[in-house]
Amino acid sequence: MSRQSITLTEPNNEWLKTQVENKEYTSKSELINDLIRQARNQQREIDFVRAKLIRAEQSGFTNNTPDEILKKSKERLRQNGDL
Repeated sequence: MSRQSITLTEPNNEWLKTQVENKEYTSKSELINDLIRQARNQQREIDFVRAKLIRAEQSGFTNNTPDEILKKSKERLRQNGDL
C-alpha cells in the first residue's frame, strides 16, 4: 500500500473523526479509501451512461411514435431471446 500525506479542511477533518468515533469505520484511511472506491464506481456509471447517450445521439432521430418504438424494442428483445 502507498502511504500519503494529505491536508484536510477543519470541517472535513471533523466529519472524518465523527465517522470513526461513531464506529462507522475503524480509521480515517479506511473511510477515505471507501470514499475513493465510491467515487470510482460513480465515475464508471457516469462513463457508461455518457457512452450510451453518445451512441444514441449518433444513431439518429426517429419520427416513430412512442408505441412504435416500444413495439420495435420488444421485437428486438424477442429476437435476442431476452424477452
